[in-house]
Amino acid sequence: MRGLDPALYPWDGAYLGVHGHRLHYLDEGAGPPVLMVHGNPTWSFYYRELVKALSPSHRCIVPDHIGCGMSDKPDDDTYDYTLESRIDDLEALVEHLGIERLTLVVHDWGGAIGMGWAARNPDKVERLVLLNTAAFANPRDQRIPASLWLVRNTAIGSLLVRGLNAFSEGATRMAVRKRKLPRNVKQGYVAPYASWKDRIATLRFVQDIPLGPDDKAWRALHEASDGIAQFRETPALICWGERDFVFDGPFLAEWEKRLPDAEVRRFPDAGHYVLEDERDAIIEAIEAFFAKHPVEGE
Repeated sequence: MRGLDPALYPWDGAYLGVHGHRLHYLDEGAGPPVLMVHGNPTWSFYYRELVKALSPSHRCIVPDHIGCGMSDKPDDDTYDYTLESRIDDLEALVEHLGIERLTLVVHDWGGAIGMGWAARNPDKVERLVLLNTAAFANPRDQRIPASLWLVRNTAIGSLLVRGLNAFSEGATRMAVRKRKLPRNVKQGYVAPYASWKDRIATLRFVQDIPLGPDDKAWRALHEASDGIAQFRETPALICWGERDFVFDGPFLAEWEKRLPDAEVRRFPDAGHYVLEDERDAIIEAIEAFFAKHPVEGE
């Protein structure tokens, strides 16, 4: 991929056919499986340092959603860019790999997608790691930041995202608060989204944000939300950047209400890309969490 530094992302990955398209995923290391689900506008690149840290002792599986990363980027006439399709794709991947038990790590849209899959497959989930995400209706009376509203609801917003790559480019600045991303890391985030055609998913994800029962993703979101109750006793770690401009305090409070026994690590200076702002501390926290709640093979 042009612009991607192979020292940052040294893997080729593999492909699975879903809905007639190629879904790219990493499958690195051996040991207890860890499934990492990214959001928008990121891709498996977001988890690169976590994969490097865990793959010596764990099997790290990290898909790129259709339209993202190294996966195919089809038009709307051959792929339905909705939450339900994403959950179906993830289910197909886990079934293809024959995984019976795993640890689920989610960020951003990965929460709704991953927990949507988990709601269908509760017996497969051994542990949860949540990074600035949601799998329930917006607790702020369905209000979203103005920048997301512009992209979701206006032609100008669509033009900015698909014509100028404003969403992916902007996130490399707005989603980190503690430190500026190095140039090669910024390039890695935007590398998959080089043209109008390549940016379809970054736009469709925002347009799919469910704010009411008339939105296509509303039912799938509520199935994921209802499913969270199945995991009240599942070991869970929440690592939260408190300077996130989207997933802010009310979202964290909702997770704490639904998973009251979860271990919570707050990072006051970190933004939405919490794994970038607090990489070392979060990797250390995840490793300690795994040690505290071991699964078979650890």
